[in-house]
Amino acid sequence: MASQFKLCSFMTCPWVQRAAIVLQAKKIPYDITYIDRNKRPDWFLAVSPHSKVPVLLIDGKDALFESNAIAEYLEETAAPRLHPEDPLARARNRAWTDYVPDFAEAISSTAYSNSEEEFAREAATIAKPFGRLEEALSRRGNDGPYFNGPKFSLVDAAYAPFLQRYTFTDRVKPVGAIGKFPRLAAWGDALLAAPAVKASTVPNIEAVWQENLILRKRWLGKFVSKSVLGAAAA
Repeated sequence: MASQFKLCSFMTCPWVQRAAIVLQAKKIPYDITYIDRNKRPDWFLAVSPHSKVPVLLIDGKDALFESNAIAEYLEETAAPRLHPEDPLARARNRAWTDYVPDFAEAISSTAYSNSEEEFAREAATIAKPFGRLEEALSRRGNDGPYFNGPKFSLVDAAYAPFLQRYTFTDRVKPVGAIGKFPRLAAWGDALLAAPAVKASTVPNIEAVWQENLILRKRWLGKFVSKSVLGAAAA
């Protein structure tokens, strides 16, 4: 009997999106429930040691937290396999997946800056992780469009949400970093066009993300069109 999955999320969380991308890529049916970050229910706090999302509920009795653990569990229990078959390639993919927090931090810190000065300072840090990935893509030994070539993988699922958030940020106020890294830019374009990525969020995710900037009183929110509030609620 197939397991029943419920994914616990905040509306715009990129770490939850990573888990959702894996579920979508494997065509695993799942439900999703959105947690109020300002009023996290007791049942959620009981299964999330960090009080964070994602949490994957399995058959209503087991719970997994942390996006990497969820992705690896799904990889071990459901086809198709998304990791490479070659052990060295698989280890390399896992190593670059472990680099995601550094990559994500530079993007998130820029998007959630509290002043123009902080935005400029944080945006300047993006070049280092972008350069690391540009170098990795130059050494991957294939023509893409994904990290391992034509097949979508777990490392693709890990980076897609953050390349998407970079794109959202850059559209609100140009950061201008990714144009210096053509391989990374092409990879990002391929990831955002991937069916599993497109199906992994609410349909109006960019508007909801922009609304979140406004509601959380982030400096970047002042550049968001006020009409986005209506678009996010639609």
